[in-house]
Amino acid sequence: MPRILAIDYGKKRTGLAWTDPMQIIATALDTVDTSGLKDHLGKLIQNEAIEKFLLGYPTRTDGSDTHVTQDVRNFASYLEKTYPEIKLELWDERFTSRMAMQAMLDGGMSKKKRRQKGQLDKLSATIMLQEYLGQ
Repeated sequence: MPRILAIDYGKKRTGLAWTDPMQIIATALDTVDTSGLKDHLGKLIQNEAIEKFLLGYPTRTDGSDTHVTQDVRNFASYLEKTYPEIKLELWDERFTSRMAMQAMLDGGMSKKKRRQKGQLDKLSATIMLQEYLGQ
Protein backbone atom coordinates (compact mmCIF):
# COMPACT_ATOMS: atom_id res chain seq x y z
CA MET A 1 0.00 0.00 0.00
CA PRO A 2 1.19 3.54 -0.64
CA ARG A 3 2.09 5.94 2.14
CA ILE A 4 0.82 9.36 3.17
CA LEU A 5 3.57 11.99 3.31
CA ALA A 6 3.14 14.93 5.70
CA ILE A 7 4.94 18.17 4.92
CA ASP A 8 5.47 20.89 7.53
CA TYR A 9 6.65 23.61 5.16
CA GLY A 10 8.89 26.39 6.45
CA LYS A 11 10.81 29.24 4.88
CA LYS A 12 14.18 27.72 5.88
CA ARG A 13 13.46 24.10 6.78
CA THR A 14 10.68 21.65 6.07
CA GLY A 15 9.79 18.71 8.27
CA LEU A 16 8.64 15.46 6.70
CA ALA A 17 6.83 12.50 8.21
CA TRP A 18 5.11 9.53 6.66
CA THR A 19 2.91 6.62 7.44
CA ASP A 20 3.84 3.00 7.38
CA PRO A 21 2.55 1.24 4.22
CA MET A 22 -0.64 0.20 6.07
CA GLN A 23 -1.25 3.88 6.97
CA ILE A 24 -1.58 3.20 10.69
CA ILE A 25 1.49 4.83 12.27
CA ALA A 26 3.06 8.23 11.63
CA THR A 27 6.85 8.34 11.74
CA ALA A 28 9.27 11.26 11.49
CA LEU A 29 11.20 11.05 8.24
CA ASP A 30 13.50 14.01 7.58
CA THR A 31 14.11 17.69 7.91
CA VAL A 32 15.15 19.22 4.61
CA ASP A 33 16.42 22.66 3.70
CA THR A 34 13.42 24.15 1.93
CA SER A 35 15.67 25.25 -0.94
CA GLY A 36 16.29 21.55 -1.74
CA LEU A 37 12.79 20.29 -0.95
CA LYS A 38 11.59 19.81 -4.52
CA ASP A 39 14.61 17.68 -5.43
CA HIS A 40 14.31 15.70 -2.21
CA LEU A 41 10.64 14.96 -2.86
CA GLY A 42 11.37 13.95 -6.44
CA LYS A 43 13.87 11.34 -5.29
CA LEU A 44 11.58 10.13 -2.52
CA ILE A 45 8.63 9.71 -4.89
CA GLN A 46 10.78 7.76 -7.35
CA ASN A 47 11.59 5.22 -4.63
CA GLU A 48 8.37 5.09 -2.59
CA ALA A 49 4.69 4.84 -3.40
CA ILE A 50 3.02 7.99 -2.06
CA GLU A 51 -0.77 8.18 -2.16
CA LYS A 52 -1.31 11.58 -0.58
CA PHE A 53 0.50 14.73 0.46
CA LEU A 54 -0.72 16.18 3.74
CA LEU A 55 0.53 19.75 3.62
CA GLY A 56 0.42 21.81 6.79
CA TYR A 57 -1.57 24.98 6.24
CA PRO A 58 -0.48 27.72 8.64
CA THR A 59 -2.94 30.31 9.90
CA ARG A 60 -3.18 32.41 13.03
CA THR A 61 -5.76 31.59 15.68
CA ASP A 62 -8.11 34.17 14.15
CA GLY A 63 -7.81 32.45 10.75
CA SER A 64 -5.66 35.13 9.12
CA ASP A 65 -2.53 34.32 7.13
CA THR A 66 0.90 33.96 8.70
CA HIS A 67 4.19 35.00 7.09
CA VAL A 68 4.39 31.53 5.48
CA THR A 69 0.82 30.98 4.28
CA GLN A 70 1.34 32.33 0.75
CA ASP A 71 4.51 30.25 0.37
CA VAL A 72 2.50 27.17 1.34
CA ARG A 73 -0.19 28.03 -1.23
CA ASN A 74 2.51 28.37 -3.89
CA PHE A 75 4.04 25.04 -2.88
CA ALA A 76 0.61 23.39 -2.94
CA SER A 77 0.18 24.61 -6.54
CA TYR A 78 3.59 23.17 -7.40
CA LEU A 79 2.64 19.78 -5.93
CA GLU A 80 -0.68 19.69 -7.80
CA LYS A 81 0.99 20.52 -11.13
CA THR A 82 4.05 18.31 -10.70
CA TYR A 83 2.36 15.28 -9.13
CA PRO A 84 -1.26 15.30 -10.33
CA GLU A 85 -1.57 11.58 -9.58
CA ILE A 86 -0.93 12.18 -5.85
CA LYS A 87 -3.79 13.63 -3.83
CA LEU A 88 -3.12 16.81 -1.88
CA GLU A 89 -4.85 17.75 1.33
CA LEU A 90 -4.20 20.92 3.31
CA TRP A 91 -4.22 20.44 7.08
CA ASP A 92 -4.59 23.02 9.81
CA GLU A 93 -1.23 22.95 11.51
CA ARG A 94 -1.88 25.49 14.25
CA PHE A 95 -0.18 24.57 17.51
CA THR A 96 1.80 21.62 16.11
CA SER A 97 5.12 23.35 16.85
CA ARG A 98 4.06 23.99 20.44
CA MET A 99 2.87 20.41 20.77
CA ALA A 100 6.17 19.15 19.33
CA MET A 101 8.20 21.24 21.78
CA GLN A 102 6.09 19.98 24.68
CA ALA A 103 6.54 16.39 23.48
CA MET A 104 10.31 16.87 23.40
CA LEU A 105 10.25 18.29 26.94
CA ASP A 106 7.96 15.54 28.22
CA GLY A 107 10.12 12.92 26.56
CA GLY A 108 13.21 14.18 28.37
CA MET A 109 15.05 15.28 25.23
CA SER A 110 18.22 17.11 26.15
CA LYS A 111 18.43 20.86 25.73
CA LYS A 112 21.20 20.37 23.17
CA LYS A 113 18.99 18.14 21.00
CA ARG A 114 15.98 20.46 21.38
CA ARG A 115 18.09 23.30 19.99
CA GLN A 116 18.50 21.38 16.75
CA LYS A 117 15.75 23.08 14.78
CA GLY A 118 15.24 20.09 12.50
CA GLN A 119 14.02 17.99 15.42
CA LEU A 120 11.07 20.33 15.94
CA ASP A 121 10.19 20.45 12.24
CA LYS A 122 9.98 16.72 11.64
CA LEU A 123 8.22 16.14 14.96
CA SER A 124 5.65 18.80 14.00
CA ALA A 125 5.04 16.96 10.72
CA THR A 126 4.64 13.71 12.65
CA ILE A 127 2.10 15.22 15.06
CA MET A 128 0.15 16.69 12.16
CA LEU A 129 0.06 13.31 10.42
CA GLN A 130 -0.92 11.44 13.57
CA GLU A 131 -3.80 13.90 14.10
CA TYR A 132 -4.90 13.27 10.52
CA LEU A 133 -4.81 9.51 11.00
CA GLY A 134 -6.78 9.79 14.23
CA GLN A 135 -9.66 11.79 12.80
